[in-house]
Amino acid sequence: MEQEIIIDNEFKFLLPILDEQTYAALEKSILEHGCRDALVTWNDILIDGYNRYQICMENEIPFTTISMEFESRENVIIWMISNQISRRNLTPMQLSHFRGLHYRTEKKIVTNPNGINKQNLVVGHNDQQPNNQSTSGRLADKYRVSPKTITRDAKVSEALDIIGEISPEAKAKILSGDVNIDKKALVDLAAKPDKADITELALMIEEGTYEKKKPATDAPAGDDHYNKMINNNLIDTAQTNPTDGSLDPTYTEAQLFVMNIVKVTDDFSSILSRSISFMTKEELRIKLKTHVVALQNIYSRL
Repeated sequence: MEQEIIIDNEFKFLLPILDEQTYAALEKSILEHGCRDALVTWNDILIDGYNRYQICMENEIPFTTISMEFESRENVIIWMISNQISRRNLTPMQLSHFRGLHYRTEKKIVTNPNGINKQNLVVGHNDQQPNNQSTSGRLADKYRVSPKTITRDAKVSEALDIIGEISPEAKAKILSGDVNIDKKALVDLAAKPDKADITELALMIEEGTYEKKKPATDAPAGDDHYNKMINNNLIDTAQTNPTDGSLDPTYTEAQLFVMNIVKVTDDFSSILSRSISFMTKEELRIKLKTHVVALQNIYSRL
């Protein structure tokens, strides 16, 4: 208890905030059984166990610490991200943010031929690692997603950091899933030179005046082609003759129904064949749900 513990806000706010029920359960356990898990520090800076530390300090409960060695802050952040992903049941937005932040952090680290890390040097988008694999490709293998998902997540992470600078509470609400917001819309707002719109969004979320909008499907933002296919590319039951615009008599309503199903199924199969090896079970579940929505759209047009 005599050891000095340094609280670093960048590290502290990197960790997901526990909901009231989970925090209460943790507090009850520590009060009854003590702090059984050691806190982790780096140069006396706390990097794991913020909630346990707070509970112990408030209740004067002894705790132990483990000191770890890292070459830089960037390496600490990467360790914290990997630690959280391996230990917690994270929301899709939290996973996206962590993957994107991991990518952004690794881009700040350049390893020279001798293996010595040089900090604060930004690597180009397609710079290769020593094994000739891009950063996005290597992290895609690690997290079992596509390289495109990794680079998209980096933009999502940047957008969330901008919101966090305006309102940490708003960022926390988005990450926890309390506020449902489309990832693409989030990135588009952050990309605008004028930050007025994203500032307004952050403040509305903080004040509780932002209207939660449930997306039509739970498909990831990267699947724009599939979303457009669902909403816009179904074959219309009013087929027209290309020469004069009149109704094409060669298609019956039943035939159009079959063609729509074939089209949606073929597109869905094509998407799976390109990305099934990168998907987690959760991502596969989302794609299957999206496919069901597409079939429901066909049904509604009958």
